Formats: sequence, C-alpha cells, structure tokens
Amino acid sequence: MARFKRLQVLNTISEMGVVPLFYNKDAELVKNVVQALYKGGARIFEFTNRGDFAHEVFADLNKFCEKECPEMMLGVGSIVDDPTASIYIQLGANFVVSPLFNPDIAKVCNRRKIPWIPGCATLSEINNAEELGCEIIKIFPAAEVGGPSFVKAVTGPCPWTQLMPSGGVKPTEDSLRGWFDAGAFCVGMGSNLVTKEIIQKGDFDSLAKNMKDLLELVEKVRK
Repeated sequence: MARFKRLQVLNTISEMGVVPLFYNKDAELVKNVVQALYKGGARIFEFTNRGDFAHEVFADLNKFCEKECPEMMLGVGSIVDDPTASIYIQLGANFVVSPLFNPDIAKVCNRRKIPWIPGCATLSEINNAEELGCEIIKIFPAAEVGGPSFVKAVTGPCPWTQLMPSGGVKPTEDSLRGWFDAGAFCVGMGSNLVTKEIIQKGDFDSLAKNMKDLLELVEKVRK
C-alpha cells in the first residue's frame, strides 16, 4: 500500500521539477543510489521495471526507504500493462509511470488513488490520458518525439497540460532551460544523472552532490 497520498506525490513532483530514475538487479546497489539521491535532496524516485524479479528488488527497496529515507516517495516506471501495475501497487508504489498509453492501467491506479504518468507522443494520446484523470503526461522518447519544440507546440493551445519530457534531458542549464522555457512541467532523468561512471566507481557522494546541483539548477531555470 502506498505510504503517501496522491496529492502529496503530485505536489512533490511539482516542487522538485525532476524525477530521477534508475534500475539495477542488485538491490544493495539500488539502495545506495536512492540514499545518495535522498541526501542530495530528492524526495521522488522512479524504479525502472526491468529484468527478471525486478518487483522483488522494489519490495526490498521500499522496506529500506521506509526506515532510512522516510520522505522518499518511490514509484515504478516502464509499466506497460495493468497486471504489472497491480503488483507494484501492492508492493507500495506511490506512482506508476509508463512508456506508452494503455487505458487499462488508469483504472487500476485510479481505484487505489495512485498517480499514473503515461507515455504519450501525440496530442490525441495526451488528450485521452487527461480524460482518464492523468495530471502529468510523460513525453517519451522526448528527444525523438520532437524535443522542446513539441512541448511548446502542445502547451500553446493546451496550457493546462502538464508534460514531463523523459529521454534526452541532460543536467545542463542549456538543456533544462530549453525544456522548461518550452513549457515543461517537470523532467525525467536517468543515465544522465546516475551515470555509468558513478556506478562503476561506487562514487555515491558525487551522486548526492550532482542531485543537489541539479535541483538548484532546475530551480534557477524555472524562475
């Protein structure tokens, strides 16, 4: 069962402006990553559903966070069907993110008051998702779909739409300013934040600093 209310999750995503995401089959490694992000100020984390027994890693991570990172709101990403969403909701997911638009997932999430952030690539998909109650829409893969110009083109006629570009977002001022100036509500960031180099070196202090710097940069470009 989710530990945080739907509105708490949505407000926290709004405040942070960035959703970090990561996956590894090693539960201890994921715990170290999440703890470093938490030390850097992150209060939202998307665990990517990849690989066999990924849900078991998530279950272990959620128990860890309840004790060690009590304000961290864990969610799950790369969910493509409602049965998988149900598994993660039962394991305590506070939000669900998808790379695609599958309306069956909305019913499961809405029943349990869990925010669902679907992946969309057209204005029709975005509209359909909003009709199902989605507050935030993921644009994926953001760079390939059209980049900041796509976000600007959508939010022009639909200023109420809250978009989260994911895929191709970099932790630089130029990249972030491009997305937020175009009208992005928040951004998703994975390997450009939790880099292969950091993982290989186990340099979690640097990850914490990078998270802190990223949050400050997001705050700067959104002013």
